[in-house]
Amino acid sequence: MNLADYLRRQFSYDEWANKEVLAAIRAAGGASSPANHRSLQLMSHILATELVWLERLKQLPQSVPVWPEPDLAQCEAEAATLGGLWLEFLDLITAGDVSQSISYKNSKGEEWTSAIVDVLTHVILHSAYHRGQIATHMRAHGQTPAYTDFIHGVRQGLVNMNW
Repeated sequence: MNLADYLRRQFSYDEWANKEVLAAIRAAGGASSPANHRSLQLMSHILATELVWLERLKQLPQSVPVWPEPDLAQCEAEAATLGGLWLEFLDLITAGDVSQSISYKNSKGEEWTSAIVDVLTHVILHSAYHRGQIATHMRAHGQTPAYTDFIHGVRQGLVNMNW
């Protein structure tokens, strides 16, 4: 497996995990449950920042705020398309491409330059971090969070193995 294939697998995991968390939030009462507000805020943030990073990689202007208003139906729609957009982007790059750097402005307007592979790694880790926060929040409110451990997804055949 080369680096580009490894990254595709990581984004396949990310897509699956995001959908699992959204299903758990819906099962816990969705937007109608006040306890889910923070979980939805975090999930909205995850999906928005994934799109923002994809736009930065494509050198496109930022189309969404990094902390949008939480909306379960909108999150589900975004999750349904975002995974495919990431895999489409990853299909266009090779292992050599990911070592190249891109320049971008962050949400504060600061200019930065990062290696593409570092951006891709950040996206995966940032999302996993916030999914962990969602799980903690849900447990604290007596809810059952999604089981999104990577190894669980692989063992169950839930993470796309077509790499």
